[in-house]
Amino acid sequence: MSRRIYELTVTLVGTDPTVRRKVLVPGGYTLDRVSRAIQLAFGWYGHHLHCFEIDARQYGVPDPLAEHEDEIDVRLDAVAKAGDRFSYVYDFDDWWEHEVVVDAVVPARPDERYPACVDAVGAPPPEDIGGLVAFSQMLELIADPALPDRGGLRDFIALYNPDDVDAARISTLLRRMT
Repeated sequence: MSRRIYELTVTLVGTDPTVRRKVLVPGGYTLDRVSRAIQLAFGWYGHHLHCFEIDARQYGVPDPLAEHEDEIDVRLDAVAKAGDRFSYVYDFDDWWEHEVVVDAVVPARPDERYPACVDAVGAPPPEDIGGLVAFSQMLELIADPALPDRGGLRDFIALYNPDDVDAARISTLLRRMT
């Protein structure tokens, strides 16, 4: 049986403009590796807790006190199939919720390297900005620098690159995953 590749469309929920990535990941990846692929695709550093919710079950980092399953023990192809939708949250303080759609499950192409990013729309918010409200306020400050800075968001403007949507660059980062 050939290796199966999951085509995932991952959209950051609630952003305007839209921030979305289409990534290709092996179905044999455990959820911790899928998490890392999502983090890299969105420019997240991986310093914060995260969690998947798939079919009303939660998966996250190993924690004997948590009520979720260990993501290291669960392969993507064991919990998702083509057409499925599930949630991924990164950074429980900023609460970056992502909707993940399994667009298709296809055989791996022998001439292709995985994981890969095949489409990128919208620059992601800077890490630790403070969530959706702060991101929106930062975008308002960029559009109108005369507005008052409500919460020190001008410091984040230097970290935000509205042109940071290069799928090829994201693919390079994904292929360096360890």
